[in-house]
Amino acid sequence: MITVSLCMIVKNEERILARCLDSIADLVDEIIIVDTGSTDATRRIAAGYTDRIYDFEWIGDFSAARNFAFSKAGMEYIYSADADEVMDEENRRAFRLLKETLLPEIDIVQMYYTNQLSHGTIYNFDRELRPKLFKRLRTFQWQGAIHEQVGLQPVIYDSEIEIQHLPENNHKDRDLAAFARRIEAGDRLDQRLHNIYAKELFISGEDKDFLAAREFFRQSCHEIGRSEDEIKEAACVAARAARICSDAEDFFKYALKVIACEGCSEICCELGEYYLQKQDIDEAVIWFYNGAFETESILNIHSGGDLPLAGLARCYRAAGNEEQAAEYERLAGEWKLPEEDTQLRKS
Repeated sequence: MITVSLCMIVKNEERILARCLDSIADLVDEIIIVDTGSTDATRRIAAGYTDRIYDFEWIGDFSAARNFAFSKAGMEYIYSADADEVMDEENRRAFRLLKETLLPEIDIVQMYYTNQLSHGTIYNFDRELRPKLFKRLRTFQWQGAIHEQVGLQPVIYDSEIEIQHLPENNHKDRDLAAFARRIEAGDRLDQRLHNIYAKELFISGEDKDFLAAREFFRQSCHEIGRSEDEIKEAACVAARAARICSDAEDFFKYALKVIACEGCSEICCELGEYYLQKQDIDEAVIWFYNGAFETESILNIHSGGDLPLAGLARCYRAAGNEEQAAEYERLAGEWKLPEEDTQLRKS
């Protein structure tokens, strides 16, 4: 049977930490808690489960904190958990069985993260695989100050274990503020973080968030070395920001960049919204239809599903065609997200 170190980084988790630890503490062989500056009862609660509690000065870098936690582990494998996770009894049994039967050549075990859409951040699936259990002597290192990932070329096993993600609130404000700090510091976002930033904006961003990100993504559209996918993402954000502040010239400048790159559902929805605001119903219908049926989403999967369908319903209602409006409302209501994503998650 393998041995497992539980490694967690925490800050002000007094309301949920015990719930998490109660569901996993007896399944692991040691518990490492790294506190990054709690001012509530988090440390006292953690002390009820372990004496391996360490302070780590928060420097705005999740990878640095996770690497510090990993460095304190002494068992064969490391289980990385967040305080807002819970494992139910069925999956606790599966975890025990995994410990008894895991083959020694396995470097990483992925587990399903569920309930991801309740506080929509960057997720387009409610159930997806994430790397959770790591062989310690493989010396994994976390990389990236935001949405950290493990640098590796491992042997991976995809388990059927499910972990419920039960956050108390949306992390959107925290994440977007972290991106803003990186940009203000002059950091260049790599392709992965560039994509995550754009996704987070389209999935949960407010108008103010798009306006705050506008200049970064406008510059990104013209930055040497950016891929076509990055330019497409950046132009979508820049177009949305331009529409928000009624800058028609900028809006079409960036919308056309996306269309030149084969288009996507997000920009079709933006054009639909633009023409609907102008009360040009015929044009709005064309673009919402293209968003729903002729293109694919690249940032927010809803942009290729219920959002343009609902846009079509609004168009037909504005045109006085209640029958068509009701039909598209029905289609929007019946539209469902894909159940899961099974690709290796690195954030």
